[in-house]
Amino acid sequence: MAIMKNKEKFLKNLADAIKFKTISNNDENKVDWAEFERFHDFLEERYQLIHKTLEREKVSRASLLYRWKGSDGSLPPMAMIAHMDVVPVSAGTEKDWKHPPFSGCYDGKNLWGRGSLDMKNHLIGIMESVEALLEEGFTPKRDVYICLGQDEEVMSGEKSGALAMARLLKSRGVRLDSLNDEGGAILNAKIPGVINKRVAAIGVAEKGYVDFEISVNAKGGHSSQPPKHSALGVMADVIKDIENNQFKPVFTDLTDQIMDEAANCLSFPAKILSPALLALKPHLKYILDAIPITNCFVRTTTAVTMASGSPSQNVLPQKATINANFRIMPGTTIADVERHIRKVVKNKNIEVKMYKGQEPSGISDTKTESYGKLKRLCMDIYGKNTAVIPFLVMGSTDAYHYQQVTDNIYRFTPFQLDASLLNTAHGTNERLPCENLDEALDFFEKYIKVMSDD
Repeated sequence: MAIMKNKEKFLKNLADAIKFKTISNNDENKVDWAEFERFHDFLEERYQLIHKTLEREKVSRASLLYRWKGSDGSLPPMAMIAHMDVVPVSAGTEKDWKHPPFSGCYDGKNLWGRGSLDMKNHLIGIMESVEALLEEGFTPKRDVYICLGQDEEVMSGEKSGALAMARLLKSRGVRLDSLNDEGGAILNAKIPGVINKRVAAIGVAEKGYVDFEISVNAKGGHSSQPPKHSALGVMADVIKDIENNQFKPVFTDLTDQIMDEAANCLSFPAKILSPALLALKPHLKYILDAIPITNCFVRTTTAVTMASGSPSQNVLPQKATINANFRIMPGTTIADVERHIRKVVKNKNIEVKMYKGQEPSGISDTKTESYGKLKRLCMDIYGKNTAVIPFLVMGSTDAYHYQQVTDNIYRFTPFQLDASLLNTAHGTNERLPCENLDEALDFFEKYIKVMSDD
């Protein structure tokens, strides 16, 4: 009965949380900071025990840092983090939503709205679990920090709320035992004759990213007297050079570990082929690279995302510019990416300027006590027929900034998802399936109990 009650409360509070348009923007002047303040007030009103018991302070413009004091000050603290901000809804797509994107509609099967997957579900799950444990009279042994960021979705660099909180913890001499953020999830990977398990994918590292602005210059002039190629025509060749010369696929130590763990999860008759698959591992990276949905796991990806030229229809552009976005594999650096651009583009008169970037994260050890606790917890909640596999997160998370205060960073959201829903997180009809919410709520509470113990 307790879990069912918590489920109903979770759905109500998540639905209401989605109604707040906490949309981040690269331009701070375009952010509705009052909406974040209203969301802060909402959290305080819905989680009164938390705000009565835990210390809370505002960091940066709108991030929140909570500290739940443990009974044993000699133990290193733990942290659970989430972000309050969401991405905007693309203009003109509002009518494509089955339910309005900020309605928080629950239809009995799914809860709809921006943030239902990314990641107010995780945030509200944390708050619900702490509030429930406080109601039970539970006190953790080690301090528990809850860090709620304001701008994860815009990868805000030095202005990041998460970075400000991490620096604040470091300045206070805090060294975390472990930290959990979004990243992996529970995936239904049941394929008859291949795998018959659910997969708990725990992110232990994340790719880096960089945006390079690449430009070419030209004479310009009136469109009635065009040259053979305008600046945009010259830029077309630059784009082709970049897209036709992708980074080569690689297997890192983490990729090897993921493949080894996945091979152990195969069911009969595919299991009898696992030794052969492992023997073919050197060639497998080329197979994965040839498949669009898997090539991002074995190479630094290239995406030309923006282009600009003339300000008017009848004016030849004096400068054409593109943005090329790269998601960087561990072992590759931003400097490597720039060298790659300059090497593969035949036109050596290009201008290359980094707009913003972040190196790949470190890789958290899977042989630590904290990872072992997390793995056992997943198998306890989701069943022994669950494969717990380390995972490389493709996008960027707030967890990256906390590397200065802990080596044990895990990225796992305990909600069961179908792969087809993953693209809705930043797209149309974002929604959270609610069939297995009991497991997620159970996870959050047990996570705190298990990880806060010594």
